[in-house]
Amino acid sequence: MTVRRIYAILAIGAMVVLASAAVWMGGLNQDEGWYLYAANMVADGHMPYRDFAYTQGPLMPIVYSFFSWVWNSWGLLGARVFTLVLGLAGILFAVAIARRLAPEERKAESALIAFLLLAVNLYHLYYLAIPKTYALGSLLVLMGFFLLPRHVFFAAVAFAFAAGTRISLGLLLAVVGCWFLFARHWREVAFFTLGGLLGLILVYGPFLADSGSLAGLIAAQRYHAARSGFDLVWTVGSFSRLVRWYLPIFIVLGLGFSRRGGKEWLLFIAFAAVFTLQMLAPFPYEDYQVPVMALLAVFAAVRFSASAAFGDKSLLLVFGLAFATAFGSPLLERWSVNGQDRFWSLKKDSTELAQLRDVARRIEKMDPGGKKIFTQDLYLAIETGRKVPRGLEMGPFSILDDDGWKRLLGTADAPVAALSGYTFAVEPPACTERSIEKQMEYWQTLKRSYELADKVDAFGQNATTLLILRRKGK
Repeated sequence: MTVRRIYAILAIGAMVVLASAAVWMGGLNQDEGWYLYAANMVADGHMPYRDFAYTQGPLMPIVYSFFSWVWNSWGLLGARVFTLVLGLAGILFAVAIARRLAPEERKAESALIAFLLLAVNLYHLYYLAIPKTYALGSLLVLMGFFLLPRHVFFAAVAFAFAAGTRISLGLLLAVVGCWFLFARHWREVAFFTLGGLLGLILVYGPFLADSGSLAGLIAAQRYHAARSGFDLVWTVGSFSRLVRWYLPIFIVLGLGFSRRGGKEWLLFIAFAAVFTLQMLAPFPYEDYQVPVMALLAVFAAVRFSASAAFGDKSLLLVFGLAFATAFGSPLLERWSVNGQDRFWSLKKDSTELAQLRDVARRIEKMDPGGKKIFTQDLYLAIETGRKVPRGLEMGPFSILDDDGWKRLLGTADAPVAALSGYTFAVEPPACTERSIEKQMEYWQTLKRSYELADKVDAFGQNATTLLILRRKGK
């Protein structure tokens, strides 16, 4: 057995272990709930933007709606496994691209390095596992680059679908189109333009043609724009954390960057364009970059594998970097403890996903076969198979004015309410904290109809207290 094959077997084994940890141990994220809830809404015949608020491109809830039976049967665990499958499919496309772009004698090595940089990265696997736009967006981006340059038309369709998943990925259409334009590849320009237009029409056409959906789509962009401003400290911190999570990619990139190259430069330019756009956001969370990090990984892998600087030890270097950073990741500790009390670690009794499943069982015991729940923690709605009141489809990011909240609270008829520290706390779209006085007013209104039935300490994202309430008279 060759050394390369041994590395490949070890890398696949590490991926299985890390992926399992990401799915089962990975912390809960509020976005998981409302993305899946949006998919359920589409499965029930509702239209994004018109019938419920939604702030990204419409493709994810449409695609996921065909698979809503997965989480309706197996809860958030099933949704994470399904999402991870999409993410891993994207990694396979990345590996194929790295193999194709590398010199003939370095193809296998380039492919293995790309696999190590992506599939043996706990942070990357976690964000490919939780149901957000990243796994599907990454898959479509990498599918598009895989189809280039032979199938330009279908590559453009893939990029348009990526833009329909996560709006910022639409910049790839402009980048790749300009690449062909500057190279004076007129035939490719024509087919790429046609494919891009067709893809955008297929994704956005129905929503532009419907007046209600169009108004909602415009409102969604205003939602993004409302969170304005620029915080240099936040932006620098975001970049710093990104480098930490993807340290092997940046080291390999630096070691191979000086090599003269060719076709792989398009990957770097595409990554840089989307990266810059997303870093200009008022609060550029580092995970925004997950859908395009594979482009940087492939670029780094191709150039590093072609470099003769380390010779036969190049694979050993990347292997060591990937394993050390993955199994030494701060995420493993973060998923096991809720901080520290002086020198005592506050260990979690179970993983956050297991805790969610336990709370869902408690709610089912209180309300057997129930159909409604009052909550802004939508992963609870998904796990219990219940619907939330109209207007709360985006969980803590749902926009309701004061009158809207009062009407909602005054008419709430769900048998059970589950309220964490996120309840009433966020004031969208700026996402500032609502005043304590206003929060207390809403709590007092709710208390007229509900009474405390159960309490869960350190629940869900960022470990807030969850109060489970029962409607009075039920």
